[in-house]
Amino acid sequence: MPWWPRAVEVTRLGDPVAQSPHRRQVRISCAALLRLRDDNRYVLFEARSRPGAFSPPGGVFKYFGPAAELLDGLGFRADRWPQSSSDMRADLRGLLPARSLTSFRRWFTTGAYREDASECLRRKLSEELTEIGYPGLAHSVRATRFAHLRTIVEGLLPVPGQRYRQWRQLEVYDLMCADKETLKLRTELVALTADAAARTVIAATPDDIQHGRAGRSLLTPTTSYLVGDRRIRYDIPPVR
Repeated sequence: MPWWPRAVEVTRLGDPVAQSPHRRQVRISCAALLRLRDDNRYVLFEARSRPGAFSPPGGVFKYFGPAAELLDGLGFRADRWPQSSSDMRADLRGLLPARSLTSFRRWFTTGAYREDASECLRRKLSEELTEIGYPGLAHSVRATRFAHLRTIVEGLLPVPGQRYRQWRQLEVYDLMCADKETLKLRTELVALTADAAARTVIAATPDDIQHGRAGRSLLTPTTSYLVGDRRIRYDIPPVR
C-alpha cells in the first residue's frame, strides 16, 4: 500500500506527481474567502503579504487553546514568519506529518475548538479593512452574515522547490445583505472600486480573473474560486 493518504477532492495543475517516500510532510492551510459581487465584478483587497497583488477578503482559520494539545499530538508545526509572528499565532497553516492528515481532516470537520467560517470572515474582514486604510468601515462587520457558496479541497499538490506537498481547504461564502448596516458596507466597498484614489480596493471581472490581471493589478490564484472550482495558476510567493 502507498503511504500517502488518498485525497478524493483534487484541484489539479497538471498531472499528479508520483508518490515519493521522501515527501512525508504536508503543508496544510484552511481558510475562508468572501465573494463580494457587484453584477459581474468582484471586490478585491490588496494582499498585505503580496504587495501589488489583489485577493478576495478572508484568510486562515484560527484554532482555540484546547486544540493546541491535539495539534501537537498530530505533529503540527505552524508557519512562523518573523515580521508576522503575532498575526499568525494559532493559524491553521503549517507543516504536518503526512500520516496525520486524515486525523487532522477528521478533527477540522467537527469544528471543535476552532473558528467557524462566520467568526473567521468577520475577524479577517475587520482586520483587512484597517490594513487597506478604511478602519471606519470595520464597525459594520460585527453582525455580518454569510451564505456558503462552495468548498474547495486542493491536494495533494507538489510545491516547486520544496520536499513537501500541499493540502488546502478553502470555503467560499457570499455576503448576505440582510440588514441596513451590511448593505451600507457593501455599497461603500463597491463605490471604492470606482474611486481612483482608493488604490487598495479594486473590482475584477471573470475575464480579468481568467487572465490573472485587472488592468495593472495582479490577481492572486485563489481569486479564481470566486467564479468556479478550478485553480488557474500557481501561487504568488508571499513576502517574508
